[in-house]
Amino acid sequence: MAIGKAPRRILSLQPSATVILRDLGKLDCLAACTKYCVEVCPEISAKGITIVADSWTAQSEQILNSKPDLVIASVPYQEKALAEIMKSGARFLGLAPKSLDDIYLDIAVIAGIMNSATRGTELVQIMQDEIARVRSQTKQLSRRRVFCEEWGKPLIASQTWIAELIEAAGGEFVGIPGKQLTFDHVKQAMPDVLIAAWCGAGDRVPLEKIVRAREWTDIPAVKNGRVYCIRDEYLNTPAPTLVQGLRALAAAIHPECFPHAEGLRCISRVP
Repeated sequence: MAIGKAPRRILSLQPSATVILRDLGKLDCLAACTKYCVEVCPEISAKGITIVADSWTAQSEQILNSKPDLVIASVPYQEKALAEIMKSGARFLGLAPKSLDDIYLDIAVIAGIMNSATRGTELVQIMQDEIARVRSQTKQLSRRRVFCEEWGKPLIASQTWIAELIEAAGGEFVGIPGKQLTFDHVKQAMPDVLIAAWCGAGDRVPLEKIVRAREWTDIPAVKNGRVYCIRDEYLNTPAPTLVQGLRALAAAIHPECFPHAEGLRCISRVP
């Protein structure tokens, strides 16, 4: 899906777009990005790329100063930020993925714009192959009930694509993806595994503290030492890095079958 001449200066307002550009081998086209992009692609810091506000707080002046051929942003959006992007007059690609299929399409779209359709197809195939491999390994295993959260206050369940990855990793997702719910709802669901992947928190979620504060000590996951934190960017960045999140999920849900994975942290008990 090539669209004429590929843009030479891209302003990325979302880490997922930056990761996709990196995996396409197109970081040289990155003119500016957010500090969150640097966190997931640390190699950017050596390139002297301008750091700008993200999709939530975008500023038209910053966008104009970067002189981009294309601005790529993704949810979550704030209305004011969208207005600022449009005010800049820059060509704009807005993404709003919900499912794995949406993510595959976003990769294909960015690859097409960058005249790298073949590489985009390869990236999607790598993701699909890894998900299929893990699914085949868990097909005959018991389905463990898993609650995974993307934010703690208010309590918000993780997104649909994470629910899909949990299913592939041998779990059954508790709650409605992307929706707010109460601590009691999770307590009554009695999940076998608890996972926290807070947006922007890296792997710094205070697991012991939240379990005590929410009065979750009687949940099977807590009693059996199955409370985990998975690095934010491995689950909340809708990009090829999700395969790392999948491996962490598989290790959390079925540690007897999968090795410990990078980005996974567990507490064995709550004092």
